[in-house]
Amino acid sequence: MSEQQSNSNNQLVVQNSGSLSFSSHLSKEDEEMSRSALSTFRAKEEEIEKKKMEVREKVQFQLGRVEEETKRLATIREEFQELEALADPMRKEVSVVRKRIDSVNKELKPLGLSCQKKEKEYKDALEAFNDKNREKVQLITKLMELVSESERLRMKKLEELSKNIDSMQMQ
Repeated sequence: MSEQQSNSNNQLVVQNSGSLSFSSHLSKEDEEMSRSALSTFRAKEEEIEKKKMEVREKVQFQLGRVEEETKRLATIREEFQELEALADPMRKEVSVVRKRIDSVNKELKPLGLSCQKKEKEYKDALEAFNDKNREKVQLITKLMELVSESERLRMKKLEELSKNIDSMQMQ
Protein backbone atom coordinates (compact mmCIF):
# COMPACT_ATOMS: atom_id res chain seq x y z
CA MET A 1 0.00 0.00 0.00
CA SER A 2 1.17 3.40 -0.69
CA GLU A 3 1.81 5.91 2.08
CA GLN A 4 -1.16 7.98 0.99
CA GLN A 5 -3.48 5.00 1.29
CA SER A 6 -2.00 4.18 4.68
CA ASN A 7 -2.68 7.71 5.94
CA SER A 8 -6.21 7.63 4.62
CA ASN A 9 -6.76 4.25 6.33
CA ASN A 10 -5.43 5.75 9.55
CA GLN A 11 -7.79 8.66 9.18
CA LEU A 12 -10.67 6.32 8.55
CA VAL A 13 -9.85 4.31 11.64
CA VAL A 14 -9.54 7.49 13.73
CA GLN A 15 -12.79 8.87 12.34
CA ASN A 16 -14.64 5.61 12.80
CA SER A 17 -13.41 4.69 16.25
CA GLY A 18 -13.20 8.20 17.72
CA SER A 19 -9.87 7.37 19.36
CA LEU A 20 -6.23 7.43 18.46
CA SER A 21 -5.91 3.68 17.95
CA PHE A 22 -4.42 2.71 14.64
CA SER A 23 -5.00 -0.29 12.49
CA SER A 24 -2.40 -2.93 12.10
CA HIS A 25 -1.55 -1.63 8.70
CA LEU A 26 0.71 1.05 10.22
CA SER A 27 4.36 0.74 9.66
CA LYS A 28 6.92 1.01 12.43
CA GLU A 29 7.87 4.44 11.21
CA ASP A 30 4.25 5.59 11.25
CA GLU A 31 3.83 4.16 14.73
CA GLU A 32 6.95 5.95 15.93
CA MET A 33 5.69 9.23 14.47
CA SER A 34 2.33 8.71 16.11
CA ARG A 35 3.93 7.99 19.46
CA SER A 36 6.20 10.99 19.08
CA ALA A 37 3.25 13.22 18.18
CA LEU A 38 1.25 11.76 21.05
CA SER A 39 4.11 12.24 23.46
CA THR A 40 4.63 15.82 22.22
CA PHE A 41 0.90 16.43 22.60
CA ARG A 42 0.96 15.00 26.15
CA ALA A 43 4.00 17.09 27.00
CA LYS A 44 2.26 20.18 25.70
CA GLU A 45 -0.88 19.24 27.65
CA GLU A 46 1.18 18.77 30.80
CA GLU A 47 2.93 22.10 30.20
CA ILE A 48 -0.44 23.77 29.66
CA GLU A 49 -1.79 22.11 32.81
CA LYS A 50 1.29 23.21 34.75
CA LYS A 51 0.92 26.81 33.51
CA LYS A 52 -2.77 26.64 34.33
CA MET A 53 -1.95 25.56 37.88
CA GLU A 54 0.63 28.35 38.22
CA VAL A 55 -1.90 30.93 37.03
CA ARG A 56 -4.54 29.45 39.35
CA GLU A 57 -2.12 29.70 42.28
CA LYS A 58 -1.31 33.32 41.39
CA VAL A 59 -5.01 34.15 41.11
CA GLN A 60 -5.71 32.44 44.46
CA PHE A 61 -2.85 34.39 46.00
CA GLN A 62 -4.21 37.65 44.59
CA LEU A 63 -7.73 36.78 45.77
CA GLY A 64 -6.33 36.16 49.24
CA ARG A 65 -4.65 39.56 49.17
CA VAL A 66 -7.85 41.17 47.93
CA GLU A 67 -9.79 39.60 50.81
CA GLU A 68 -7.19 40.83 53.30
CA GLU A 69 -7.29 44.34 51.83
CA THR A 70 -11.10 44.29 51.86
CA LYS A 71 -11.04 43.42 55.56
CA ARG A 72 -8.49 46.17 56.15
CA LEU A 73 -10.62 48.65 54.24
CA ALA A 74 -13.70 47.70 56.28
CA THR A 75 -11.72 48.26 59.48
CA ILE A 76 -10.48 51.62 58.23
CA ARG A 77 -14.04 52.66 57.32
CA GLU A 78 -15.27 51.74 60.81
CA GLU A 79 -12.45 53.71 62.39
CA PHE A 80 -13.18 56.66 60.10
CA GLN A 81 -16.86 56.66 61.08
CA GLU A 82 -15.89 56.57 64.75
CA LEU A 83 -13.44 59.41 64.14
CA GLU A 84 -16.10 61.51 62.41
CA ALA A 85 -18.53 60.91 65.26
CA LEU A 86 -15.91 61.93 67.82
CA ALA A 87 -14.41 64.76 65.83
CA ASP A 88 -17.33 67.16 66.03
CA PRO A 89 -20.30 66.34 68.23
CA MET A 90 -21.72 69.82 67.48
CA ARG A 91 -21.42 69.34 63.71
CA LYS A 92 -25.15 69.75 63.04
CA GLU A 93 -25.38 72.90 65.10
CA VAL A 94 -22.25 74.28 63.43
CA SER A 95 -23.70 73.48 60.03
CA VAL A 96 -26.99 75.22 60.88
CA VAL A 97 -25.16 78.33 62.12
CA ARG A 98 -22.92 78.39 59.04
CA LYS A 99 -25.97 78.19 56.77
CA ARG A 100 -27.61 81.00 58.72
CA ILE A 101 -24.42 83.10 58.39
CA ASP A 102 -24.46 82.51 54.63
CA SER A 103 -28.11 83.52 54.50
CA VAL A 104 -27.48 86.71 56.50
CA ASN A 105 -24.49 87.52 54.27
CA LYS A 106 -26.76 87.25 51.23
CA GLU A 107 -29.24 89.63 52.90
CA LEU A 108 -26.45 92.04 53.92
CA LYS A 109 -25.13 92.55 50.41
CA PRO A 110 -28.21 94.36 49.01
CA LEU A 111 -28.63 96.24 52.29
CA GLY A 112 -25.03 97.42 52.08
CA LEU A 113 -25.54 98.57 48.51
CA SER A 114 -28.75 100.36 49.52
CA CYS A 115 -26.91 101.99 52.43
CA GLN A 116 -24.11 103.18 50.15
CA LYS A 117 -26.66 104.54 47.67
CA LYS A 118 -28.54 106.36 50.43
CA GLU A 119 -25.28 107.72 51.89
CA LYS A 120 -24.41 109.12 48.46
CA GLU A 121 -27.92 110.59 48.15
CA TYR A 122 -27.55 112.06 51.66
CA LYS A 123 -24.15 113.58 50.82
CA ASP A 124 -25.55 115.01 47.58
CA ALA A 125 -28.59 116.41 49.40
CA LEU A 126 -26.40 117.82 52.20
CA GLU A 127 -24.12 119.47 49.67
CA ALA A 128 -27.12 120.95 47.84
CA PHE A 129 -28.56 122.12 51.20
CA ASN A 130 -25.25 123.74 52.19
CA ASP A 131 -24.97 125.39 48.77
CA LYS A 132 -28.49 126.83 49.10
CA ASN A 133 -27.77 127.87 52.68
CA ARG A 134 -24.64 129.74 51.57
CA GLU A 135 -26.64 131.35 48.76
CA LYS A 136 -29.31 132.37 51.31
CA VAL A 137 -26.66 133.87 53.60
CA GLN A 138 -25.24 135.80 50.66
CA LEU A 139 -28.71 137.01 49.69
CA ILE A 140 -29.50 138.02 53.29
CA THR A 141 -26.20 139.86 53.45
CA LYS A 142 -27.03 141.56 50.16
CA LEU A 143 -30.54 142.38 51.45
CA MET A 144 -29.09 143.85 54.64
CA GLU A 145 -26.72 145.97 52.61
CA LEU A 146 -29.55 147.11 50.33
CA VAL A 147 -31.86 147.84 53.25
CA SER A 148 -29.07 149.71 55.04
CA GLU A 149 -28.29 151.67 51.90
CA SER A 150 -31.98 152.36 51.35
CA GLU A 151 -32.43 153.54 54.96
CA ARG A 152 -29.34 155.69 54.72
CA LEU A 153 -30.58 157.23 51.48
CA ARG A 154 -34.07 157.72 52.93
CA MET A 155 -32.61 159.29 56.05
CA LYS A 156 -30.48 161.52 53.94
CA LYS A 157 -33.54 162.47 51.90
CA LEU A 158 -35.55 163.03 55.05
CA GLU A 159 -32.83 165.19 56.49
CA GLU A 160 -32.72 167.18 53.30
CA LEU A 161 -36.47 167.56 53.30
CA SER A 162 -36.39 168.44 56.94
CA LYS A 163 -33.74 171.09 56.27
CA ASN A 164 -35.76 172.38 53.36
CA ILE A 165 -38.86 172.57 55.53
CA ASP A 166 -36.92 174.22 58.32
CA SER A 167 -35.37 176.61 55.92
CA MET A 168 -38.78 177.43 54.51
CA GLN A 169 -40.22 178.08 57.88
CA MET A 170 -37.55 180.41 58.73
CA GLN A 171 -38.07 182.55 55.98
